[in-house]
Amino acid sequence: MEKTTGKVTGVNGNMITVAFTGAVAQNEVGYACIPEKDRTLRLMSEIVRVRNGVADMQVFEDTRDLQVGDTLDFTGDMLAAELGPGLLGRVYDGLLNPLPELAEQCGFFLQRGTYLPSLDRTTKWAFTPTAKPGDRLTAGESVGTVPEGVYTHRIMIPFSWRGVYTVKSVKPAGEYVVEDDVAVVTDAKGNERTVKLMQRWPVKLPINCYAERLRPTETLSTGIRSVDTFFPVAVGGTYCVPGPFGAGKTVIQHQTSQYADVDIVIVAACGERAGEVVETLREFPELKDPKTGRTLMDRTIIICNTSSMPVAAREASVYTAVTLAGYYRQMGLNVLLLADSTSRWAQALREMSGRLEEIPGDEAFPAYLESVIAGFYERAGRVRLKDGSIGSVTIGGTVSPAGGNFDEPVTQATLKVVGAFHGLSRARSDARRFPAIDPLDSWSKYRSVIEQERVETLRTILRKGADVEQMMKVVGEEGTAMEDFVMFLKKELIDAVYLQQNAFNDVDASSSVDRQRASFDVLEKVVAETYAYTDKGVARRSFLQLQQAFIDWNNTPMGIADYETRRDAVLKLVAEAPHA
Repeated sequence: MEKTTGKVTGVNGNMITVAFTGAVAQNEVGYACIPEKDRTLRLMSEIVRVRNGVADMQVFEDTRDLQVGDTLDFTGDMLAAELGPGLLGRVYDGLLNPLPELAEQCGFFLQRGTYLPSLDRTTKWAFTPTAKPGDRLTAGESVGTVPEGVYTHRIMIPFSWRGVYTVKSVKPAGEYVVEDDVAVVTDAKGNERTVKLMQRWPVKLPINCYAERLRPTETLSTGIRSVDTFFPVAVGGTYCVPGPFGAGKTVIQHQTSQYADVDIVIVAACGERAGEVVETLREFPELKDPKTGRTLMDRTIIICNTSSMPVAAREASVYTAVTLAGYYRQMGLNVLLLADSTSRWAQALREMSGRLEEIPGDEAFPAYLESVIAGFYERAGRVRLKDGSIGSVTIGGTVSPAGGNFDEPVTQATLKVVGAFHGLSRARSDARRFPAIDPLDSWSKYRSVIEQERVETLRTILRKGADVEQMMKVVGEEGTAMEDFVMFLKKELIDAVYLQQNAFNDVDASSSVDRQRASFDVLEKVVAETYAYTDKGVARRSFLQLQQAFIDWNNTPMGIADYETRRDAVLKLVAEAPHA
């Protein structure tokens, strides 16, 4: 089939208009050609709108020197990702170009029009066949496996193939590169097709080659007490972390990626400042993986797209990341996708919408912003695959509302579709209370590791204690009734020993579910007591003793058998306090 070509008729930043004759499709990829002295520079672009023989296209590169009359070659393919062994431990840009290889070729400053294969074409992988001649397979089912780090990477029938295929032959066990054919299958008409170690899939389309979509009912252990107990995340669920700049969104994501009970971590740095991206690239290889004892980078993929890059590539990076997450879910693995930040992704959508001269919505965001955000989070989920195994994609997106205003459009559109809301507070972050998740504004629809009614009892104390704290700012401590003052002390105790964690202490940085339950049981007993102090200074010192006892508990490595000793030490302090 002959490829369609067109002529550039207008350039508006990264948005160009192209007149063409022939057939093109929405989201089709093309290359704008800029003639130079010794070569033709080809810039990748994508169709975002087609009307009356004119295509509006977003270019993923700087469009300087691109002129009216230049040629554009359409490829007939959608923007797609290469999927296969060799993705783990790599760092890519939004178009899945490997950044270390780009740096080797271009130096410190990346050159326009340079695109490299996502997967190494020379690395050999130890293939082991699992299918045999005569087997009947459908898209997403395996013909063999290769080892990738600590995981078994499935080589699957391409997701784009429809119908049932009969295996004609499978290569014997051996070492192959990603472009090698490892199996031959035939369709219902007898036509032969070959299966390689790698395949391609359009990033804008979800991978739906599973047998059943399951409800996200299992709690995802993150090691963060305030999250697991008060605002839990489900395996295969969705959550968002909105907060003002500097409130600790990226820090929480780093801690979650290190300690969450998942198999694969994918970090999409979408529109982040270059300094934060560099920090991520430096820290992840140094982080020790508690699951394997190796570096966390061995089971991580990082998609980098800084705020200085074109907005078109920023928009693509989020879809690239979620496509990789869906791919590893097809292997029966639990994947955590951390998108930082979806606000900058939405800003890219706003800029593209403005250049298309579309009717703006609230704060000039496109009118379809909510549906785009919903479509992204919809690609999370827990599924049962065709072989009976279960995989999941959990999506956590940060939101950076200007001034910390949670009423702005991106935050509100996100809150309508996610299952948990971890709102960060500027006041808590300024007070160095980590994590800065506001216990009164945040919420979750998922099941906690603690019974819900017990959690609500402590949240009630937090609310009442916060009310007393506001009153104390007006009348002072002296004008506060002792009963109210004790309620304030209880709230401070819960905050200091349970909601806050020491990220620099190896023990307290991550709290296991058993440890959380043991600590919660004792804390529940402590705050349920009715104290009869007559002096506020004595009351404060007594609760500070309790606080120190709990903090020692949190910072001390121990087994389950040691919990009783710590519990008795705390309850002894409670027994010595005056009671009504």
